[in-house]
Amino acid sequence: MRRRDFLNFAGGLGTALLLPKPLLAAARADAAGPGGSGYANLLILIELKGGNDGLNTVAPYADPEYLALRPKIGIKREQVIQLDERTGLHPSLQALLPMWQAHELAIVQGVGYPQPNLSHFRSIEIWNTASRSDEYLRDGWLTRAFAARAVPAGFDADGVIVGSAEPGPLGGGARAVTLTNPAQFLRAASLATPASVREANPALAHILQVERDIVRAADGLRPRQGQYVLKTAVPGGAFGNVVKTALQVVAAADSPAGVPLDGRGVAVLRLTLNGFDTHQNQPGQQANLLRQFAEGMVALKSGLTELGRWSSTMIMTYAEFGRRPRENQSAGTDHGTVAPHFIAGGRVRGGLYGQAPRLDSLDGNGNLPFAVDFREIYATVLERWWGMPSQPVLLGRFRPLDILRA
Repeated sequence: MRRRDFLNFAGGLGTALLLPKPLLAAARADAAGPGGSGYANLLILIELKGGNDGLNTVAPYADPEYLALRPKIGIKREQVIQLDERTGLHPSLQALLPMWQAHELAIVQGVGYPQPNLSHFRSIEIWNTASRSDEYLRDGWLTRAFAARAVPAGFDADGVIVGSAEPGPLGGGARAVTLTNPAQFLRAASLATPASVREANPALAHILQVERDIVRAADGLRPRQGQYVLKTAVPGGAFGNVVKTALQVVAAADSPAGVPLDGRGVAVLRLTLNGFDTHQNQPGQQANLLRQFAEGMVALKSGLTELGRWSSTMIMTYAEFGRRPRENQSAGTDHGTVAPHFIAGGRVRGGLYGQAPRLDSLDGNGNLPFAVDFREIYATVLERWWGMPSQPVLLGRFRPLDILRA
Protein backbone atom coordinates (compact mmCIF):
# COMPACT_ATOMS: atom_id res chain seq x y z
CA MET A 1 0.00 0.00 0.00
CA ARG A 2 1.40 3.39 -1.00
CA ARG A 3 1.51 6.14 1.63
CA ARG A 4 -1.06 8.22 -0.27
CA ASP A 5 -3.41 5.25 -0.58
CA PHE A 6 -2.99 4.53 3.11
CA LEU A 7 -3.92 8.08 4.10
CA ASN A 8 -7.00 7.93 1.89
CA PHE A 9 -7.90 4.57 3.40
CA ALA A 10 -7.49 5.90 6.93
CA GLY A 11 -9.40 9.07 6.13
CA GLY A 12 -12.39 7.02 5.01
CA LEU A 13 -12.60 5.29 8.37
CA GLY A 14 -12.76 8.30 10.61
CA THR A 15 -10.30 10.13 12.78
CA ALA A 16 -8.29 8.73 15.66
CA LEU A 17 -8.05 5.22 14.26
CA LEU A 18 -5.17 3.63 16.09
CA LEU A 19 -3.29 5.98 18.29
CA PRO A 20 0.18 5.23 19.70
CA LYS A 21 0.76 4.36 23.34
CA PRO A 22 3.96 6.16 24.32
CA LEU A 23 3.28 5.60 28.00
CA LEU A 24 3.32 1.84 27.66
CA ALA A 25 7.01 1.00 27.78
CA ALA A 26 6.61 -1.83 30.28
CA ALA A 27 5.75 -5.37 29.31
CA ARG A 28 2.07 -6.05 28.69
CA ALA A 29 0.02 -7.66 31.41
CA ASP A 30 -2.03 -10.82 31.12
CA ALA A 31 -5.73 -10.45 30.24
CA ALA A 32 -6.91 -11.57 33.66
CA GLY A 33 -6.30 -9.44 36.73
CA PRO A 34 -6.73 -10.30 40.41
CA GLY A 35 -9.65 -12.55 41.22
CA GLY A 36 -10.23 -13.56 37.62
CA SER A 37 -11.14 -10.03 36.54
CA GLY A 38 -9.18 -7.93 34.07
CA TYR A 39 -9.65 -7.13 30.41
CA ALA A 40 -11.29 -10.49 29.73
CA ASN A 41 -14.24 -8.60 31.24
CA LEU A 42 -15.66 -6.43 28.47
CA LEU A 43 -16.91 -2.88 29.08
CA ILE A 44 -19.52 -1.41 26.72
CA LEU A 45 -20.10 2.32 27.07
CA ILE A 46 -23.21 3.90 25.54
CA GLU A 47 -23.05 7.68 25.21
CA LEU A 48 -26.46 9.37 25.29
CA LYS A 49 -25.12 12.31 23.36
CA GLY A 50 -26.62 15.73 24.02
CA GLY A 51 -27.62 15.20 27.65
CA ASN A 52 -30.57 12.91 28.31
CA ASP A 53 -33.45 14.20 30.43
CA GLY A 54 -33.27 11.99 33.49
CA LEU A 55 -36.49 13.06 35.19
CA ASN A 56 -38.62 11.73 32.35
CA THR A 57 -36.40 8.66 31.89
CA VAL A 58 -36.65 7.56 35.53
CA ALA A 59 -39.64 9.53 36.73
CA PRO A 60 -40.43 10.35 40.40
CA TYR A 61 -44.10 10.01 39.51
CA ALA A 62 -45.36 10.06 43.11
CA ASP A 63 -43.72 13.41 43.92
CA PRO A 64 -46.29 16.23 43.48
CA GLU A 65 -43.44 18.62 42.63
CA TYR A 66 -42.67 16.57 39.50
CA LEU A 67 -45.82 17.44 37.54
CA ALA A 68 -45.87 20.92 39.07
CA LEU A 69 -42.51 21.55 37.39
CA ARG A 70 -43.55 19.72 34.23
CA PRO A 71 -47.28 20.23 33.59
CA LYS A 72 -46.89 19.68 29.82
CA ILE A 73 -44.11 17.13 29.39
CA GLY A 74 -44.19 15.14 32.65
CA ILE A 75 -45.00 11.42 32.46
CA LYS A 76 -48.31 10.71 34.13
CA ARG A 77 -48.64 8.08 36.86
CA GLU A 78 -50.79 5.83 34.68
CA GLN A 79 -48.17 5.93 31.89
CA VAL A 80 -44.97 5.07 33.76
CA ILE A 81 -43.60 1.56 34.13
CA GLN A 82 -43.64 1.38 37.92
CA LEU A 83 -40.42 0.15 39.55
CA ASP A 84 -41.57 0.88 43.10
CA GLU A 85 -44.11 3.05 44.90
CA ARG A 86 -42.50 6.31 43.78
CA THR A 87 -40.23 5.63 40.78
CA GLY A 88 -41.10 4.56 37.24
CA LEU A 89 -39.53 4.21 33.81
CA HIS A 90 -40.54 6.13 30.71
CA PRO A 91 -43.09 4.01 28.78
CA SER A 92 -40.69 3.78 25.82
CA LEU A 93 -38.35 1.72 28.02
CA GLN A 94 -40.84 -1.15 28.27
CA ALA A 95 -38.35 -3.49 26.56
CA LEU A 96 -36.02 -3.13 29.57
CA LEU A 97 -38.57 -4.53 32.04
CA PRO A 98 -37.50 -8.21 31.71
CA MET A 99 -33.89 -7.20 32.36
CA TRP A 100 -35.02 -5.26 35.44
CA GLN A 101 -37.11 -8.19 36.67
CA ALA A 102 -34.11 -10.50 36.22
CA HIS A 103 -32.14 -8.16 38.52
CA GLU A 104 -29.57 -7.51 35.79
CA LEU A 105 -30.23 -3.79 35.41
CA ALA A 106 -29.00 -1.21 37.91
CA ILE A 107 -30.17 2.41 37.79
CA VAL A 108 -27.87 4.89 39.52
CA GLN A 109 -29.76 8.09 40.29
CA GLY A 110 -28.38 11.55 40.89
CA VAL A 111 -25.11 11.11 38.96
CA GLY A 112 -23.07 14.28 38.45
CA TYR A 113 -20.07 16.12 39.86
CA PRO A 114 -19.22 19.20 41.96
CA GLN A 115 -19.41 22.65 40.36
CA PRO A 116 -20.99 21.35 37.16
CA ASN A 117 -20.33 22.93 33.79
CA LEU A 118 -23.33 23.16 31.46
CA SER A 119 -21.40 23.52 28.20
CA HIS A 120 -21.71 20.43 25.99
CA PHE A 121 -18.05 20.59 24.98
CA ARG A 122 -16.55 21.20 28.40
CA SER A 123 -18.81 18.91 30.38
CA ILE A 124 -18.25 15.87 28.14
CA GLU A 125 -14.54 16.64 28.34
CA ILE A 126 -14.83 16.40 32.13
CA TRP A 127 -16.61 13.04 31.84
CA ASN A 128 -14.14 11.74 29.25
CA THR A 129 -11.03 12.68 31.22
CA ALA A 130 -12.49 12.17 34.74
CA SER A 131 -11.21 15.60 35.71
CA ARG A 132 -12.46 18.13 38.22
CA SER A 133 -14.52 20.93 36.74
CA ASP A 134 -11.56 23.33 37.17
CA GLU A 135 -8.95 20.86 35.89
CA TYR A 136 -7.89 20.24 32.29
CA LEU A 137 -6.46 16.81 31.44
CA ARG A 138 -5.25 15.62 28.06
CA ASP A 139 -5.77 11.87 28.34
CA GLY A 140 -9.06 10.05 28.60
CA TRP A 141 -9.65 8.04 31.76
CA LEU A 142 -9.56 4.77 29.83
CA THR A 143 -6.28 5.76 28.20
CA ARG A 144 -4.79 6.30 31.66
CA ALA A 145 -6.17 2.92 32.76
CA PHE A 146 -4.48 1.18 29.83
CA ALA A 147 -1.27 3.04 30.58
CA ALA A 148 -1.39 1.81 34.17
CA ARG A 149 -2.19 -1.76 33.11
CA ALA A 150 -1.72 -2.56 29.47
CA VAL A 151 -4.22 -4.46 27.39
CA PRO A 152 -2.70 -7.83 26.35
CA ALA A 153 -0.56 -7.71 23.23
CA GLY A 154 -2.77 -10.25 21.46
CA PHE A 155 -5.88 -8.06 21.67
CA ASP A 156 -6.94 -6.53 18.36
CA ALA A 157 -7.20 -3.08 19.97
CA ASP A 158 -7.72 -1.43 23.33
CA GLY A 159 -11.13 -0.26 22.26
CA VAL A 160 -13.49 0.08 19.32
CA ILE A 161 -15.59 3.21 18.80
CA VAL A 162 -18.82 2.70 16.85
CA GLY A 163 -21.04 5.46 15.56
CA SER A 164 -18.80 8.41 16.33
CA ALA A 165 -15.50 9.87 15.14
CA GLU A 166 -14.65 11.19 18.60
CA PRO A 167 -12.23 9.19 20.77
CA GLY A 168 -13.95 10.27 24.00
CA PRO A 169 -12.47 8.49 27.05
CA LEU A 170 -10.02 6.69 24.71
CA GLY A 171 -8.41 9.96 23.66
CA GLY A 172 -4.76 10.80 24.19
CA GLY A 173 -3.01 7.53 23.40
CA ALA A 174 -5.20 4.43 23.46
CA ARG A 175 -5.20 2.06 20.47
CA ALA A 176 -8.77 2.88 19.43
CA VAL A 177 -10.33 1.72 16.18
CA THR A 178 -13.02 4.12 15.00
CA LEU A 179 -15.79 2.57 12.92
CA THR A 180 -17.76 5.53 11.65
CA ASN A 181 -18.58 3.45 8.58
CA PRO A 182 -18.17 -0.21 9.57
CA ALA A 183 -18.96 -1.67 6.14
CA GLN A 184 -16.41 0.59 4.47
CA PHE A 185 -13.82 -0.28 7.11
CA LEU A 186 -14.23 -4.00 6.56
CA ARG A 187 -14.20 -3.70 2.76
CA ALA A 188 -11.16 -1.43 2.67
CA ALA A 189 -9.28 -3.41 5.29
CA SER A 190 -9.42 -6.53 3.15
CA LEU A 191 -7.37 -4.70 0.50
CA ALA A 192 -4.66 -3.56 2.87
CA THR A 193 -1.35 -5.32 3.40
CA PRO A 194 1.22 -4.60 6.11
CA ALA A 195 4.17 -2.44 5.13
CA SER A 196 7.54 -4.07 5.72
CA VAL A 197 9.75 -1.12 4.80
CA ARG A 198 12.29 -0.02 7.42
CA GLU A 199 12.03 3.76 7.38
CA ALA A 200 14.66 6.02 8.93
CA ASN A 201 12.42 9.10 8.94
CA PRO A 202 10.65 9.05 12.35
CA ALA A 203 7.46 10.69 11.09
CA LEU A 204 7.09 8.33 8.14
CA ALA A 205 8.07 5.37 10.32
CA HIS A 206 5.24 6.30 12.68
CA ILE A 207 2.76 6.47 9.78
CA LEU A 208 3.86 3.05 8.58
CA GLN A 209 3.55 1.61 12.08
CA VAL A 210 0.02 2.99 12.39
CA GLU A 211 -0.73 1.40 9.01
CA ARG A 212 0.49 -1.96 10.26
CA ASP A 213 -1.61 -1.59 13.40
CA ILE A 214 -4.70 -0.79 11.33
CA VAL A 215 -4.16 -3.84 9.16
CA ARG A 216 -3.75 -6.10 12.17
CA ALA A 217 -6.88 -4.67 13.79
CA ALA A 218 -8.80 -5.03 10.53
CA ASP A 219 -7.77 -8.67 10.27
CA GLY A 220 -9.05 -9.25 13.78
CA LEU A 221 -12.36 -7.41 13.40
CA ARG A 222 -13.26 -8.44 9.86
CA PRO A 223 -15.70 -11.37 9.50
CA ARG A 224 -13.76 -14.50 8.57
CA GLN A 225 -14.67 -17.67 6.74
CA GLY A 226 -16.20 -20.11 9.17
CA GLN A 227 -16.84 -17.44 11.80
CA TYR A 228 -19.86 -17.93 14.02
CA VAL A 229 -22.91 -16.20 12.54
CA LEU A 230 -25.14 -14.48 15.08
CA LYS A 231 -28.79 -15.52 15.18
CA THR A 232 -29.81 -12.56 17.36
CA ALA A 233 -32.29 -10.19 15.72
CA VAL A 234 -31.10 -6.60 15.83
CA PRO A 235 -33.46 -3.61 15.35
CA GLY A 236 -33.09 -1.46 12.26
CA GLY A 237 -32.07 2.18 12.17
CA ALA A 238 -28.84 3.97 12.96
CA PHE A 239 -28.48 2.77 16.55
CA GLY A 240 -29.49 -0.75 15.58
CA ASN A 241 -26.60 -0.74 13.09
CA VAL A 242 -24.27 0.45 15.84
CA VAL A 243 -25.39 -2.43 18.08
CA LYS A 244 -25.05 -4.93 15.24
CA THR A 245 -21.50 -3.77 14.54
CA ALA A 246 -20.59 -4.01 18.23
CA LEU A 247 -21.83 -7.61 18.35
CA GLN A 248 -19.90 -8.41 15.15
CA VAL A 249 -16.73 -7.12 16.79
CA VAL A 250 -17.28 -9.39 19.79
CA ALA A 251 -18.09 -12.35 17.57
CA ALA A 252 -14.98 -11.76 15.44
CA ALA A 253 -12.70 -11.97 18.46
CA ASP A 254 -14.46 -14.72 20.40
CA SER A 255 -15.24 -18.36 19.90
CA PRO A 256 -18.95 -19.35 20.08
CA ALA A 257 -18.33 -20.35 23.70
CA GLY A 258 -17.38 -16.78 24.57
CA VAL A 259 -13.68 -17.40 25.06
CA PRO A 260 -11.31 -14.83 23.51
CA LEU A 261 -9.33 -16.62 20.79
CA ASP A 262 -5.59 -16.76 21.52
CA GLY A 263 -6.01 -13.94 24.02
CA ARG A 264 -7.55 -11.70 21.36
CA GLY A 265 -10.39 -9.29 21.74
CA VAL A 266 -10.96 -5.70 22.83
CA ALA A 267 -11.32 -4.28 26.32
CA VAL A 268 -13.88 -1.57 25.53
CA LEU A 269 -16.62 -0.86 23.02
CA ARG A 270 -18.00 2.69 22.93
CA LEU A 271 -21.35 3.21 21.22
CA THR A 272 -23.15 6.50 20.62
CA LEU A 273 -26.84 7.33 20.41
CA ASN A 274 -27.28 10.94 19.23
CA GLY A 275 -30.07 13.47 19.65
CA PHE A 276 -30.71 14.04 23.37
CA ASP A 277 -30.32 17.84 23.36
CA THR A 278 -34.10 18.30 23.59
CA HIS A 279 -34.64 22.04 24.03
CA GLN A 280 -37.85 21.90 21.98
CA ASN A 281 -40.68 19.39 21.54
CA GLN A 282 -39.03 16.89 23.83
CA PRO A 283 -41.78 14.28 24.37
CA GLY A 284 -41.78 12.75 20.89
CA GLN A 285 -38.03 13.03 20.38
CA GLN A 286 -37.10 11.49 23.69
CA ALA A 287 -39.67 8.73 23.38
CA ASN A 288 -38.16 7.67 20.06
CA LEU A 289 -34.59 7.80 21.40
CA LEU A 290 -35.42 5.85 24.54
CA ARG A 291 -37.20 3.20 22.48
CA GLN A 292 -34.08 2.82 20.31
CA PHE A 293 -31.93 2.60 23.41
CA ALA A 294 -34.13 -0.02 25.08
CA GLU A 295 -34.40 -2.18 21.96
CA GLY A 296 -30.65 -1.88 21.45
CA MET A 297 -30.02 -2.99 25.03
CA VAL A 298 -32.23 -6.02 24.54
CA ALA A 299 -30.36 -6.93 21.35
CA LEU A 300 -27.02 -6.51 23.12
CA LYS A 301 -28.11 -8.85 25.90
CA SER A 302 -29.44 -11.42 23.44
CA GLY A 303 -26.31 -11.32 21.28
CA LEU A 304 -23.90 -11.39 24.20
CA THR A 305 -25.83 -14.27 25.77
CA GLU A 306 -25.65 -16.15 22.48
CA LEU A 307 -21.88 -15.57 22.40
CA GLY A 308 -21.48 -16.62 26.04
CA ARG A 309 -20.37 -13.11 27.02
CA TRP A 310 -23.32 -11.71 29.00
CA SER A 311 -21.76 -12.57 32.37
CA SER A 312 -18.39 -11.12 31.34
CA THR A 313 -19.81 -7.84 29.99
CA MET A 314 -20.81 -4.64 31.77
CA ILE A 315 -22.88 -2.07 29.85
CA MET A 316 -22.85 1.49 31.16
CA THR A 317 -24.51 4.68 29.91
CA TYR A 318 -23.08 8.16 30.28
CA ALA A 319 -23.76 11.70 29.03
CA GLU A 320 -22.37 15.17 29.55
CA PHE A 321 -25.21 16.27 31.86
CA GLY A 322 -28.92 15.96 32.54
CA ARG A 323 -31.69 18.54 32.07
CA ARG A 324 -33.32 21.14 34.29
CA PRO A 325 -36.27 19.96 36.39
CA ARG A 326 -38.54 22.75 35.15
CA GLU A 327 -39.77 22.44 31.58
CA ASN A 328 -39.21 25.43 29.29
CA GLN A 329 -41.76 27.30 27.17
CA SER A 330 -40.97 25.19 24.09
CA ALA A 331 -42.13 21.87 25.57
CA GLY A 332 -38.50 20.96 26.16
CA THR A 333 -35.81 21.10 28.81
CA ASP A 334 -32.59 23.07 29.06
CA HIS A 335 -29.14 22.00 30.22
CA GLY A 336 -29.13 20.77 33.78
CA THR A 337 -26.91 18.93 36.20
CA VAL A 338 -27.60 15.36 37.32
CA ALA A 339 -29.17 12.37 35.59
CA PRO A 340 -29.69 8.66 36.25
CA HIS A 341 -27.49 6.16 34.42
CA PHE A 342 -27.96 2.51 33.56
CA ILE A 343 -25.56 -0.34 34.29
CA ALA A 344 -26.43 -3.81 32.99
CA GLY A 345 -24.88 -7.24 32.72
CA GLY A 346 -25.09 -10.84 33.85
CA ARG A 347 -23.12 -10.07 37.01
CA VAL A 348 -24.82 -6.77 37.79
CA ARG A 349 -26.85 -6.64 41.00
CA GLY A 350 -29.96 -4.92 39.72
CA GLY A 351 -31.96 -2.26 41.52
CA LEU A 352 -32.08 1.44 42.31
CA TYR A 353 -28.92 3.11 43.60
CA GLY A 354 -27.93 6.63 44.48
CA GLN A 355 -30.55 9.12 45.59
CA ALA A 356 -34.04 9.79 44.28
CA PRO A 357 -34.49 13.36 42.97
CA ARG A 358 -35.20 15.89 45.73
CA LEU A 359 -37.36 18.30 43.78
CA ASP A 360 -38.03 20.31 46.93
CA SER A 361 -34.28 21.03 47.31
CA LEU A 362 -33.24 22.64 44.03
CA ASP A 363 -30.25 24.96 44.06
CA GLY A 364 -30.30 28.66 43.22
CA ASN A 365 -30.24 27.88 39.49
CA GLY A 366 -33.18 25.51 39.71
CA ASN A 367 -31.04 22.39 39.38
CA LEU A 368 -30.70 19.21 41.39
CA PRO A 369 -27.58 18.64 43.52
CA PHE A 370 -25.58 15.53 42.67
CA ALA A 371 -25.68 12.48 44.92
CA VAL A 372 -23.19 10.17 43.15
CA ASP A 373 -19.96 11.44 41.62
CA PHE A 374 -19.59 9.89 38.15
CA ARG A 375 -16.03 8.92 39.08
CA GLU A 376 -17.51 6.49 41.62
CA ILE A 377 -18.92 4.57 38.66
CA TYR A 378 -15.52 4.67 36.94
CA ALA A 379 -13.93 3.39 40.17
CA THR A 380 -16.41 0.51 40.08
CA VAL A 381 -15.24 -0.40 36.58
CA LEU A 382 -11.56 -0.15 37.47
CA GLU A 383 -11.57 -1.87 40.86
CA ARG A 384 -14.51 -4.27 40.79
CA TRP A 385 -14.65 -5.11 37.07
CA TRP A 386 -11.01 -5.00 35.98
CA GLY A 387 -9.36 -5.56 39.36
CA MET A 388 -6.96 -2.63 39.28
CA PRO A 389 -6.35 0.37 41.57
CA SER A 390 -8.52 3.33 40.63
CA GLN A 391 -6.75 6.14 42.46
CA PRO A 392 -3.77 6.50 40.05
CA VAL A 393 -6.18 6.57 37.10
CA LEU A 394 -8.81 8.89 38.58
CA LEU A 395 -6.23 11.04 40.38
CA GLY A 396 -8.19 10.78 43.60
CA ARG A 397 -10.03 8.34 45.81
CA PHE A 398 -13.61 7.51 44.85
CA ARG A 399 -15.66 4.77 46.46
CA PRO A 400 -16.78 1.98 44.09
CA LEU A 401 -20.47 1.14 44.02
CA ASP A 402 -21.59 -2.24 45.35
CA ILE A 403 -23.47 -3.24 42.20
CA LEU A 404 -21.62 -6.38 41.07
CA ARG A 405 -22.07 -9.98 42.06
CA ALA A 406 -18.95 -12.04 42.72
